[in-house]
Amino acid sequence: MQFSESWLRQYVNPSLDSDALGHAMTMAGLEVEEQHSVAPAFTKIVIAQILSAEQHPDADRLRVCKVDAGTGQELQIVCGAPNARAGIKIPCAMVGAELPPAEAGGKPFMIKVGKLRGVESQGMLCSGRELGLGDDHEGILELPADAPIGEDIRKYLDLDDQVFVIKLTPNKADCLSLMGVAREISAITGAALCAPKWNTPVASIDDKRKVKVENKELCGRFAGRVIRGVNPQAKTPDWIVKRLSRAGQRSISALVDLSNYVMLEMGQPTHVFDIDKLEGDITVRWAKAGETLELLNGQTVTLLGPDSAGKMQEAGVVADQKGPVALAGIMGGNHCAVSDDTKNIYVEAAYWLPSAIQGRARRFNFSTDAAHRFERGVDPQNTVHCLEYLTALILEVCGGQAGPIDDQVLNVPERKVVKMRLARAEKVIGIPLTNEIIADVFKRLGFEFKQESDVFVVTPPSYRFDIEIEEDLIEEVARMYGFENIPDLPPVASLKMSAKAEAKRGIHLLRQRLALQGYQEAVNFGFTDLESEHRLAGAKEQDLIKVLNPIANQYAVMRSNLWGGLLSNLKANLNRGAGRVRLFETGRVFKRDASVQEADGKVAGFHQPQKIGGLAYGSFVPEQWANATRPVDFFDVKGDLERVIDPLHFITESAQHTALHPGRSAKVFLIAGKNRIEVGWIGELHPGLQQAYELPQAPVLFELDLEPIRNLGLPVPEELSKFPAVQRDLAVVVKQSVPAQSLLDAMVATKQNFVRTIELFDEFKPKLGSSSMADDEKSLAFRVTLLNPQETLQDPQIDAVMAALLGALEKNCAARLR
Repeated sequence: MQFSESWLRQYVNPSLDSDALGHAMTMAGLEVEEQHSVAPAFTKIVIAQILSAEQHPDADRLRVCKVDAGTGQELQIVCGAPNARAGIKIPCAMVGAELPPAEAGGKPFMIKVGKLRGVESQGMLCSGRELGLGDDHEGILELPADAPIGEDIRKYLDLDDQVFVIKLTPNKADCLSLMGVAREISAITGAALCAPKWNTPVASIDDKRKVKVENKELCGRFAGRVIRGVNPQAKTPDWIVKRLSRAGQRSISALVDLSNYVMLEMGQPTHVFDIDKLEGDITVRWAKAGETLELLNGQTVTLLGPDSAGKMQEAGVVADQKGPVALAGIMGGNHCAVSDDTKNIYVEAAYWLPSAIQGRARRFNFSTDAAHRFERGVDPQNTVHCLEYLTALILEVCGGQAGPIDDQVLNVPERKVVKMRLARAEKVIGIPLTNEIIADVFKRLGFEFKQESDVFVVTPPSYRFDIEIEEDLIEEVARMYGFENIPDLPPVASLKMSAKAEAKRGIHLLRQRLALQGYQEAVNFGFTDLESEHRLAGAKEQDLIKVLNPIANQYAVMRSNLWGGLLSNLKANLNRGAGRVRLFETGRVFKRDASVQEADGKVAGFHQPQKIGGLAYGSFVPEQWANATRPVDFFDVKGDLERVIDPLHFITESAQHTALHPGRSAKVFLIAGKNRIEVGWIGELHPGLQQAYELPQAPVLFELDLEPIRNLGLPVPEELSKFPAVQRDLAVVVKQSVPAQSLLDAMVATKQNFVRTIELFDEFKPKLGSSSMADDEKSLAFRVTLLNPQETLQDPQIDAVMAALLGALEKNCAARLR
């Protein structure tokens, strides 16, 4: 929002200088992003009149001008401007004047007596660009005929007027107008607020244009009137042109300028149609399939189409009998735009619901001042008031006769009361407050309220869309009290190091261990694309957690695993020449929680567990002379994980996962005492997905629940035995389909007292027809460590234990002693 200080002070004039005023706005939440004079610094430039302009004797494009600058004697100045002629008044830089530098950071330009093609020049006649008043340098700046000769140009044009550029947060839509800012400054400083005044136009004709609003969720209020006999070529008053210019708006034509002026001053966008170009009645509705519209900026848009997320999005339109003539709340159409030939106009002011405007302009790759205001919220109670104001200006400047206003109030939001507790405000702001202080704040802001003990019941004004909950009112109290008046007190607390949880491993240690294994950490968004979620998780449509307003198609759903982002990272690295990649990531995944349901039985809860996942791709070690090159496999990654989660132990069990190779994937189980806890998956990428991701080699993936592998438990001390341990080997023959883990489980289940560890140390599969074993059999050899802490084990005790282990294998696994 940009405006000049002189314009603002017409409506509120606090006893503060420019810098203090800017500081007051910033401290109240209206951050002054930029503050500068209308024109850069220069000196000794006065109003002068050209008395004569003769052709230069030696240059076709130069004129020798005699100039009256109010010094009592004529000045001779050589000028090359094509509009230099006798009788006009212009800015004249006297000898010794300093002009603004031509480029930012340059040095000021000093005017001296010089000669141009042999003719002496005693100054310089200035264009607007040379004064820093825009880019026009085709000719010298012409001033009004009544400009006083000899007066300083800075004073005459008010070039020391300050321009404020304020940066507004999206909730401060009420300050997207001069009156909104003035209202805030009045509340901040206590200065009186003076609203603009005009004579309410009297309807002198009975003409009306019938308007039908078909969709109340698009337009909540629509007001319009017919004005006949206007002069579109009338000159916009200089004071309006000046204010528009200092607000960053260029003058176009009287009708357009007046509409822009009302929007900037009152905050209500309006639109002016050439009524003679409208066919029949006006309809306000959603666009229909196939409809297009050529806008004022020359762009032709298809009104019904996909937004950034690929979802079909409707656009509101104002239409006549032939079709759309304006994009509702955003921009008018070129077909019914006013021109120099316009005689009769239709002026409209409407309240478009923010939800009906939000995102529409962005879909068409542009934005407008009107859309910027409507999507944040425009005061619906001010619609007719602003239409009356614009009508009065049009009749004053362009003439004409106005018809009655047709005002349809259809869907204006009701402002609900908001309660604020005194104790809550004190706790949040952190300062002592009284009922009198808060009541004064609400009075200054113009809020209607009633007091019930220490509770304030506030009815927000129609222009304050941001007041909805108690914290919004507390923010208003803090703003008006003054953020700089809130004492800056550091928190008082005893400083001591927090004790580390002895039974819990820090996540940083796991990340450090993975880095030591050669893995690099990746950080990805919690969003992913729909296709990856279907590929990697096999999720059903009802299980997907879709983002309501995704920033892009590739972020349309919440991820249920970490592999999608890691595979994208892998692909990006391979595209840039990497041949060996090790990546890991720690982060949350998102799943539906069936334990939380709505009344209709739909799953309403979400579970967000933390995971640690990764992948390995390429050779198992960097290329070197000491090792043969081979691709990384399942067991390489399994070994990496064993070293990472040590001292915890895990086992793997063959299983199938949608994203993993059917024969090279396994579930991971953590061994916790005598229990097994499922913590994740490990395996090669599925061949179909390898082809879909266009990977020359299948990476090995893993993903584990983070919480179980962080829980180490407290160490249990155990006295060292004074007696030696004994080791015995047990080799058995079983079917090749029997996993080794089932044999280990069977032996552990016997609960033998003296057994300390059982480890598989050998597997033998015979070649066809070359062994006493059948072709579908295999031999597994286990090393059993036994220990009696009370005495030395004797052979009968050892033999009894080994016999019990063998018996368990024979009974449960159909094994036989080899």
